[in-house]
Amino acid sequence: MSILPYESTEVVKLDLSAGSIDTVMVDSEPHVVFRPAVEAIGLDYSTQLRKLRDRSWASRRDIPTTGADGKTYRMAAVDVRTFLMWLATVNENKVADEVRETLIAYQQETTTAVNAYWTEGGVINERATDEQLDVLQQQIEERRIRRALGLVQLIAAMDDTVDPKWKRSRQLHHYAEAAGEIAEIAPEDRALLVDTYLKDCGLSKDERRSVRSSFGRRVSLAYEMQHGEKPKDSVGLVDGRERTVKSYTEADRPMFDKVWGEFYADRYPAQQQLGEAS
Repeated sequence: MSILPYESTEVVKLDLSAGSIDTVMVDSEPHVVFRPAVEAIGLDYSTQLRKLRDRSWASRRDIPTTGADGKTYRMAAVDVRTFLMWLATVNENKVADEVRETLIAYQQETTTAVNAYWTEGGVINERATDEQLDVLQQQIEERRIRRALGLVQLIAAMDDTVDPKWKRSRQLHHYAEAAGEIAEIAPEDRALLVDTYLKDCGLSKDERRSVRSSFGRRVSLAYEMQHGEKPKDSVGLVDGRERTVKSYTEADRPMFDKVWGEFYADRYPAQQQLGEAS
């Protein structure tokens, strides 16, 4: 059978690690004519088509084809995403011997890519062309800008319990990030986390965890005594996770130093020397 002009009769070859497949355009999207692709690896077309009908991720279209008798028939076509997903789920023991090794290699590469997508945020195919890399780079840049502007909106929606100085400095930071620049924030307005201060003093991760709560309570009390109000909330990265923390800036560092000197310096003399040296 030959493919009738549905949108375009141009056959476009798509290269995969498992070999090449021929695709045709359906509604401006490349589709694989399913029957010849299935039979090429030695599987039963009807069985595989029935399996696709039960899969929520499968996108199938019927396209017109011309038979040897000159009559028009409908043939199933699937988009490339569906075809790749189907290929990854094929039982390697049921395909033709000559394609089994290639299929196994494709499925192994697919599982590696899926794992990297969910656990590492993505993966780059080593066979990607310069043009493909350029497209990916553009997508990464657009994603970075959307994320930065989304954070600006998220911060703006925070309630009055969040320190307005912290909100302003973080919004400036994310606006600059969206523009590919470095935010110009006065040193005294830069955020200072309890965990960051303890790290500056040379405490290990376990040591910081052991004193973070008590040190934080003492700093909060010192802040209240100095300013006549409790410190407001902000968001900070602690142990690799974003958490609600009390809001301080570098302008409060002398207060941190006083609390450290009164209650902790004697317990961690080596770390104190390290912090001073840095």
